[in-house]
Amino acid sequence: MSTNKISRLGLSNQEMASKYGDLAGLIGTWSGNQGVNLIAVPDQKGSFTLLVAPYYETLTVTALSSPTPNRGLKTIENIPTLMYSLMIHDATNNELMHAENGIWELLDGSKDNDGYNLARISTVPHGDAIMALGNSSVTKGRPDIDPNLNSSPVLDFPAFGYGEAVYNDVYVPGFITRRPNQYLIDHLDKQEKAGQTVVSSTNLVVSTANNGGINNIPSINKNADATAFNSTFWIETVKDANTGKTFQQLQYSQNTNIDFPVKGTPKGKTIGWPHINVNTLIKQ
Repeated sequence: MSTNKISRLGLSNQEMASKYGDLAGLIGTWSGNQGVNLIAVPDQKGSFTLLVAPYYETLTVTALSSPTPNRGLKTIENIPTLMYSLMIHDATNNELMHAENGIWELLDGSKDNDGYNLARISTVPHGDAIMALGNSSVTKGRPDIDPNLNSSPVLDFPAFGYGEAVYNDVYVPGFITRRPNQYLIDHLDKQEKAGQTVVSSTNLVVSTANNGGINNIPSINKNADATAFNSTFWIETVKDANTGKTFQQLQYSQNTNIDFPVKGTPKGKTIGWPHINVNTLIKQ
């Protein structure tokens, strides 16, 4: 792709990178059908059902033409801002699985922002609003994806073992339920065998643990309390040895911890189940 290509904002790729930094590569429309959704939900009978389903997704990211001004007593912080919208559908029945709108912001990484240069603000129809902060980096070659992300439940007391056996079942071909990130790694391995190699990766890592948080409507707080959110996006430049051309690929791994009260257990005791999403998308 030529570095002089003009964007819809009338800016070249170099100018876009200068204005939006490591977020510039997100701008555009992405689609992919390699997604897997993993979540456990109460079955209204005192136990839980583990749901693992394939999905396809469309993610649209647009840039605001002007930065967002935050006016303080002494300074004005002008924040480059991206707006995004995504729709996820179940690959087996085409039903809507998830919808989300949000914002990516490029921060200055200063003390005022606690050293973070990224902010992601997300809202979902369940009744959750998420603020996650973090940092970006650019690395050569394929990204370093942690293969050991654990999808097992986190318990207030270890003797309580709901749902552990179901993690041994196969729900989506090639998807290891206990090691969801391996699905992304395997995709890259298959690409390499086909002559498609990641030559660079922009890594966007955010978490609510970084002075962020989640606000929920009251019924969510009482029944399925979303307490933590971690997300990593890898914007990958992939070179095809067969054609000599490059294309843009987006992989991500997201983990939302959801605390459920459990029937018949001491008051205040919960079981925390990771809600994990992984997917690979191509820029259109």
